[in-house]
Amino acid sequence: MRVWGFAARIAGVVVVSAIGAAAPLRAQTLPSGPIVIDDGLMTVSGDVSASIAPHDPGFFNYTDYEHSALRLLRVDASAMLKPNEHVALLGEVRSENGDSPLPYALYIRIRPWIHHDFDIQAGRIPPTFGAFARRTYASDNFLIGYPLAYQYLTSVRPDSLPANVDDLLRMRGRGWLSTFTIGNTTPDRGVPLASVFRWDTGVQVHAANDVVDATGAVTVGTISNPLFKEDNAGPQLAGRVALHPATGLIIGTSVSSGPFVTTTAARGALGDGHDGEFRQAAFGADVEYSRDYYIVRFETILSRWTLPEVRAPYLDGPLSALATSVEGRYKLAPGLYVAARLDHLGFSEVTGTAIRTTWDAPVTRLEVGGGYSLQRNLLLKLSFQHNTRDSVRSRTLNIPAVQLVFWF
Repeated sequence: MRVWGFAARIAGVVVVSAIGAAAPLRAQTLPSGPIVIDDGLMTVSGDVSASIAPHDPGFFNYTDYEHSALRLLRVDASAMLKPNEHVALLGEVRSENGDSPLPYALYIRIRPWIHHDFDIQAGRIPPTFGAFARRTYASDNFLIGYPLAYQYLTSVRPDSLPANVDDLLRMRGRGWLSTFTIGNTTPDRGVPLASVFRWDTGVQVHAANDVVDATGAVTVGTISNPLFKEDNAGPQLAGRVALHPATGLIIGTSVSSGPFVTTTAARGALGDGHDGEFRQAAFGADVEYSRDYYIVRFETILSRWTLPEVRAPYLDGPLSALATSVEGRYKLAPGLYVAARLDHLGFSEVTGTAIRTTWDAPVTRLEVGGGYSLQRNLLLKLSFQHNTRDSVRSRTLNIPAVQLVFWF
C-alpha cells in the first residue's frame, strides 16, 4: 500500500504539472524539431527524460552507470556537422542525475555514394548488435524500464575473476556489487548481456536496400562491456542482418565475439600467454510485426562468457545466459497507447562443492503501462513492474514509475 500511495502522489504531481504546462504550450509551443543552422551545415537536437519511482532495494533496475533506470533524470544533447553530402561528424553528450556530462557518441560518417544506402562510421559508434539497442532513447521506448538483456547486471566482471565455482556462487544474484578473488578485488558492478548505456569504439559499415539491412563492426570492447580504450588484447567482431520480407514485418539476427577478460586479470589467473583467450560470444534473434494500431516485438539473446579455470571445483566451460523478451503496444486513440513487456533471464548450471545450481539467479519481469502525448514531442508515461528473482536477496519487487519525456 505504501508503494501505491507513493505512486499516486507522484503521478498526481506529474499529471497536474504536465497539464498545466500543456495549456500555455498551445499558445507558445516547445521546439518540435532539431535546430538547423546555416542551411543544414549543423543540426542540433536534444532529449530530456525524467523518471520517478520508489527506491529499488533489490537493484532490479540498476544500470552499468550505477543509477536506477526508473529514478533517472537524463539529458542528451547531440549535434551533426555536415560540410557536404559525403561526410558528417556526429557527437552526443549525456548527463544522468546531474552528473558531469560525458561523451556518449563521437564518430565520423562517410557516404561514398549519395544515391546508395551505404555508409562507413568510425569513432564511438552506435551499437551493431540487437534490435532494442536501436530504441534506447526514452522517446522510442514504449515503457519506462528496459529489457533485462540490456540493463540487468549479472555478477560477471571483466577485471575481477572467480577462482572456482564456489567463488562464483558466492556472488549469485549480486550483480550490482560483485567481487572475486582474482584481479581487481574492489567491489563493483557486473555487466549486462548487452549494454545500451555506453557505446563502443571502432569502425562500422552499414548497407541497406528495400529488403535487407546489414551492419558489421570491429570494436575494442564487447557488447556487455563497451570500451573507449582497449584493455583485453584484441577486437570484437559484430554483425547484424535484418530482413523486410513483407510490409510491417522485420526479422533480424545478430552475432558477436571478442575478448572480454582484461589482460591484467587474465595474467593474474593463469600468467602470461593467455591474452585474448577469454571471450564473450553472443547470438541474437528478433522479430517485429506492426499493423494498424498495434506493434508486437520478440527478441532473444544468448551470451557465453569464457573465463579462466584456475582451481577445483572448476567452471568447466563457458558461463551462458539466455534472455527472452516479448513486448507490444496498442494505440487506443490519437496520442494515447497501452503497452506491456514480459522478460526472462536464465543462466546455465554449475557444480560447486556442495550444490549444483545456476551460476547467477534467474530473473523474470512483467511491466505494463502506457503513454499520452501532451504534444507531438512531449510524452507522459506510467508503468508498473513486477520483478521476481531466484535468490535469497530481494526475491520480489513491485514498483510503479512515472516518466516525462521531451525531445527536439
